[in-house]
Amino acid sequence: MTLAVVTLAAGKGSRMKSDLPKVLHTLAGKPMLGHVLDSASQLEQATQHVVIGHGAEKVQQTFEGADIQWAMQTEQNGTGHAVAQAMPNVADDATVLVLYGDVPLITTETLTALLAETHHQTDNPGGLALLTVELDDPTGYGRIVRDDAGNIQAIVEHKDASEEQRAICEVNTGILAASAAHLNRWLPALSSNNAQGEYYLTDIVAMAVEEGTAVRAIFASSEEEVQGVNDRVQLAQLERVYQSKVAEDLLRQGVAMADPARVDVRGTLTVGRDVFIDVGCVFEGDVTLEDGVRIGPNCVIKSARLGAGTRVDAFSLVEQATTANDCVVGPYARLRPGAELAEQAKVGNFCEIKKSFVGKGSKVNHLTYVGDAEIGEDVNVGAGTITCNYDGVNKYKTIIGDGAFIGSNSALVAPANIGAGVTVAAGSVITSPVDDHHLAVARGRQRNISGWKRPEKKS
Repeated sequence: MTLAVVTLAAGKGSRMKSDLPKVLHTLAGKPMLGHVLDSASQLEQATQHVVIGHGAEKVQQTFEGADIQWAMQTEQNGTGHAVAQAMPNVADDATVLVLYGDVPLITTETLTALLAETHHQTDNPGGLALLTVELDDPTGYGRIVRDDAGNIQAIVEHKDASEEQRAICEVNTGILAASAAHLNRWLPALSSNNAQGEYYLTDIVAMAVEEGTAVRAIFASSEEEVQGVNDRVQLAQLERVYQSKVAEDLLRQGVAMADPARVDVRGTLTVGRDVFIDVGCVFEGDVTLEDGVRIGPNCVIKSARLGAGTRVDAFSLVEQATTANDCVVGPYARLRPGAELAEQAKVGNFCEIKKSFVGKGSKVNHLTYVGDAEIGEDVNVGAGTITCNYDGVNKYKTIIGDGAFIGSNSALVAPANIGAGVTVAAGSVITSPVDDHHLAVARGRQRNISGWKRPEKKS
């Protein structure tokens, strides 16, 4: 039997006060809808169906290339109407799992348990399974109404509930599973005769009870797992819930953190042993920190791999770059895409490295730009040096041999080839190749002029 996951993502999200469709607002750097689809994609034999409406084109563009069957809900007529839009593309023998694009923390484990409840009902296999949760304050949620024996009888929306029903704390999360055959029979029979004038998906519960179809429920693992996002306050709350769980997992893996509440992971962070992360750090994309890596305060690491023993000091940005073992980066350094540091290389304060290789033991310590370059081993690049790699149209490469010493405030005009053991005098502008072990001096001769009078401000 196949599984059709129908995710409702057509709402405008007016309370977000944004032109961006609600399901595209990000949590941990990923659209909320992306979190839901990721959890669903881990279910066996799952096909993804997404119902879109407001901002449909933006939603489709965001997930371009994903294996998704899209369904359009041009008018927002309720959850029952939304699910009905997807059903023509769902196989008749499928099990249907209904999810919501603004409930980003739902887990694969919970969904697996819910589907098991649907499939393994001994009295009526293929019945209706609901995901519920108990809330201290259930205001606004549909209540789960049970009979004296504890059997589910109906879901009553808050606006339609009596005072007695409003006292119920077990509420509907909206997430449910049922056979496509049942839904194809129930959905056309829905009525909009209610306080909202909408077709409620929850009304299928009463239909199931009336015809004798089994209705079961399981509880969500936590309130946060099934919390929907209606405004930016709720989104910020779930962001902290998510980051807290990530930080706890990292701590259990042995990572030391100065303050787990002040680290954000917006992707996948893989760590070795004895890693230390200081406060205010952000990790984006796929990041690997090998054994003994230390990240100083307020650093941003994006899609990078840092070798064992590497230290990144305060306020540094490392993006799509790699370091070998025992490197030092920062403080206030920037490794741009394509930067690669060999063992024991050092890039210091206010330095920028782009699409360049820095050899073993080499140092680029202060106020320097290195772009499109290949630096050998044990090279010292002085403060204020720049590789002039761009002529306004094309990029050119600079090669610096092993053991070279580049004096401060030098400009290396690419294409440049500086041999091994070369010394470049401070303040030089190098425009021609330099052979091994030469001294290159390329600057105007100093003149000291006597009798010089400084300009004076005119009255």
